[in-house]
Amino acid sequence: MPPESATLDSSRVPFSFELYPPRSASGEDALHETIRRLADAGPDFISVTYGAGGSTGGRSLEVLRFIRENTYVEPLAHLTCVGNTYAGAAALIREFLDAGILSFLALRGDPPAGQTEPFLGDLETSAQLVQLIGRVQAECAPYEETPIPGLPGAARITSRRHVNIAVAAFPKGHPRATHRTQDVEALLAKQAAGATFAITQLFFHPDDYSAFVERARAAGVTIPILPGIMPITSPARLARVLELTGEDLPSELAIALEIEPTAEGRREIGIEWAARLTREVVAAGAPGVHLYAFNQHDTVLTVLAEAGLLPALRS
Repeated sequence: MPPESATLDSSRVPFSFELYPPRSASGEDALHETIRRLADAGPDFISVTYGAGGSTGGRSLEVLRFIRENTYVEPLAHLTCVGNTYAGAAALIREFLDAGILSFLALRGDPPAGQTEPFLGDLETSAQLVQLIGRVQAECAPYEETPIPGLPGAARITSRRHVNIAVAAFPKGHPRATHRTQDVEALLAKQAAGATFAITQLFFHPDDYSAFVERARAAGVTIPILPGIMPITSPARLARVLELTGEDLPSELAIALEIEPTAEGRREIGIEWAARLTREVVAAGAPGVHLYAFNQHDTVLTVLAEAGLLPALRS
């Protein structure tokens, strides 16, 4: 959700994006251009993923700093339990806070490739990670000092802005869940730990989101639940997503992508599907949408435009 200081047009549907750090230095310039283009659209935040075991931790912070220093958009840092000890996670949180990052997504995380079980160390659940983020910030000064121009040594004292902490939600159930209500129970625990909003794993039908929100509200979840939407533009991407998430095959989308012979045609199919899904969840009351951008701006911006959430894109 937006930072507490943000002022939003009440008629505007909030949206946000997810990016990942460049895998090499050569990808930085392209990613910077994507960030600028996404920022120009006016998202509430841009989140940056974090690799298991710290594999992209340094690059994640570099991207977050670029967003903070070169745009007016709130940067949101991903953190995972996987591969992190309590002390290591606390040190990383302090590093993000020292860089001015005040929004986080706390995740349990997936095991690295080739492993069936993740190394969790001292942190076993994302709820514990939520608590740790709040605890580390509480150890910082309870106020912020802003120098007053023209008055050497003088500073304006303001209350410290509390961190925003997002968590994951799973409309169709987590792949490792053992019973139907476990995902809502886990979301309740994250809320009790201090989470301020949730972002769903991707789903393919609006009823998946609406039914989950209804179950969560009935159980006592009160935090906003943002739908996570991913434009699927190729059969290979669909197969990979299903492998990672355990979602059921969306047969209509899968067939359409398979029979379309051109890459541009498959892109249009994926955009149309994601735009329709965006329109329907917003109509059903979603507080905004979060789009997985795959480090490309054109596709997600076109989704928002076709969903009616952005003016038509200019060529």
